[in-house]
Amino acid sequence: MELRGDVQDKICIIVDDMTDTSGTITKAASELKKSGAKEVYAFVTHGIFSGPAAERIKNSDITKIVCTDSMKIDQATFDAMGGKLVYVSLDLFLAELIRRSINNESAEELFEIPVYK
Repeated sequence: MELRGDVQDKICIIVDDMTDTSGTITKAASELKKSGAKEVYAFVTHGIFSGPAAERIKNSDITKIVCTDSMKIDQATFDAMGGKLVYVSLDLFLAELIRRSINNESAEELFEIPVYK
């Protein structure tokens, strides 16, 4: 793993398609913090969170990890992350995307509006 660029006193964002045991994402957060990052947030599409994942995230330098509900996360795993997991739903977004597609309407504006705050 190699960090390029200056992250001193910056808020950093790690984006990943999926995390399973969370080894890579927590190591990346650690490297960013060692290099002076003020905060580290992670955004993950598919959170598998198997094995040591929850404990790694809880004990990591990740401030918050935001994950979609594309994979079911049980309550015990959610709780084991120590309040770091923000779980966001895709249901209304996907439903509206499908509705617009069926009605031949533009979906472009869906990607300009923040869905989650």
